[in-house]
This record gives sequence, C-alpha cells and structure tokens, in this order.
Amino acid sequence: MSGIFVVAEHRKGVLRDITFEMLKKGRELAGASGESLTALVIGKNTGAFAERIAASADTVIAIDDPKLENFNGEIYQNILSAIIDEHKPLLIMIGHTAAGMDFAPGLAAAKNIAITTDCVDLKLDGQKLTAVRQLYSGKINAEISFKPAESYIVTLRSGIFPPEPSGTSGKLLSAACPDFPESAKRFIEYIEAATGTVDITQADVLVSVGQGIGDVKNIPMMEAFAQALGASLSCSRPVVDRKWLPQERQVGSSGKTVKPKVYLAVGISGAFQHLTAVKADIIIAVNKDPRAPIFNIADYGITGDLLQIIPKLQDAVLKLKGGN
Repeated sequence: MSGIFVVAEHRKGVLRDITFEMLKKGRELAGASGESLTALVIGKNTGAFAERIAASADTVIAIDDPKLENFNGEIYQNILSAIIDEHKPLLIMIGHTAAGMDFAPGLAAAKNIAITTDCVDLKLDGQKLTAVRQLYSGKINAEISFKPAESYIVTLRSGIFPPEPSGTSGKLLSAACPDFPESAKRFIEYIEAATGTVDITQADVLVSVGQGIGDVKNIPMMEAFAQALGASLSCSRPVVDRKWLPQERQVGSSGKTVKPKVYLAVGISGAFQHLTAVKADIIIAVNKDPRAPIFNIADYGITGDLLQIIPKLQDAVLKLKGGN
C-alpha cells in the first residue's frame, strides 16, 4: 500500500475546483498519516494542468495521449485499474461529479475495492479509513468505518473543502497510456446543465432570502437590494417550495453549494441543510429572532424587522456609491 491518489478532473480545457478541494483534503490526510500525496491527470495536452497541480501534491503523474482528448468513463476505469495494479495506493479520491460517478463504482467493483460515495469528510488513523456521509437530506452525519484493506475508493462532494494550494513543489512524472480494449462509448458533445438567468455558484456576493421575508410581495424589494449591492439573489428551500423564486436559486443540501466572498442571509433561520451548502468568506445575517441558528456562524448580525432594515441598508449603499 502506498500513498493517497487524487484523480484530477478537468472539462473543456479547465481544471475544476473539485480537483483542488480533494488535494486540500488529501494534503491534510497525508500529513496526519505520513502518506505521500499523488495527483493523477488524464487527458490530452495535460502539461499545464500538471504544473498547476504540482503546487498541491508531492507527485503529479500525467498520462497524456491524443485519444484521451474527451472524457470517457470506460477509459478512465481501465487506466486507473492499471495505476492501482502498479502503485497499490491506500486511498483513491475521486470527485462526486457526473464524471466521477461514471467510473468510480465500476472501478471499485472491477478491482474488488471498498467504496463509499458523496463523502463530506474523511479521516485516516494510520491505515484505518473513516468516511463521513450525510443522510436524510443532511439531517444526520453518518460515520462509515472500513474494514482493513489494501486500498479504498471514495468520492467527495463538491464545495466541501476550500480549494487552496499548499505551496509545495511536487515532482512531475509522465506515464504512458496503457493499452485497453476499444470503448463501446463514443463522445458526441458537451451539454451543459441549464443555470437559468443567474448562476449563483459563481457569484461573489449573494443576498439570500428565507421565509422570514414574509410574503412573495417582498421579493422585488430584495431584488432591488441585491442589485444595489451588485449581488445575485438566492434563497432557502422554503422560498422555492412556496414558488416565490425558482429552484435554480436555491442554496442547500437539496439545492446548490455556493462559495461567495459575502453571503447576506435575510430572514433565514439557519437550518443545517442550508448552512452546509454555504462556504462564504463572510456571512452577514439579518433576522428578527436573536436565537436563530444563523447567528452562530455569522460574522456579523443584525436583529430586527428586515422590512425596516433592508431599505435603510439599501439607502446607505446607494449613498456610498453616489459619494455622499
């Protein structure tokens, strides 16, 4: 058994955040267990990816081949099968994404390796792995202990760990693409999921509203406030359930995970299912209930009637913009 392996994910020439999120957690696990951290990059023209990832891993193995230009789950499975045979990694970390879930379960079955998916945390005690998953829409965290084994496979949920480089300078290695049978799958095209008029996952500032705003007639006021701040408008699940805003605006375990610089929660009590999907640098809460759970994690809080507070905040913002 040797080391922790992270399978880098990229799409249309761009490394995805989940790669660096896994490397961040992988570095933590490697430091606690004394294992090395290796990143595996598969594709065509992977040199730039490998150099960037080298800042977060001890070793980067790049498998570069023209026939790997487009993602194919069967090919990834065959390549990783050969990697496992050669390196016998203790832990293989894969993103819990459409791509990762295309090949991770099949790889585990083919290699007879224990797997758990959609993890929100991992712990290594020596070579004993414990994974944390959420059950019942995030109401319960379940710890899953593995029996001792040579290797384990996990998929990690996106947006859980901060995608920060560790500042290391890993070794860059090249590996030949192993021979494998011709895949029955054929790449046709990328079809991106519809994000609607606004993609809240990419917003730097979010004004997020909950059922505490009282009525759908108050949505225009919140839209105007968000516009004054140069923010996007998002919401909690009860707002979507009441059809005050579309589902594409929902933040939470059954919605989207967001990572803005500033998250302004208005009329949101702070249920765990909502807070688990908020990875903001600064959280500001406005709520009339001083005991609302949102205040336990907020950096700044305002207690009072939001229908009076928001217009005053908006006026202050507009005055600052006007230079008054």
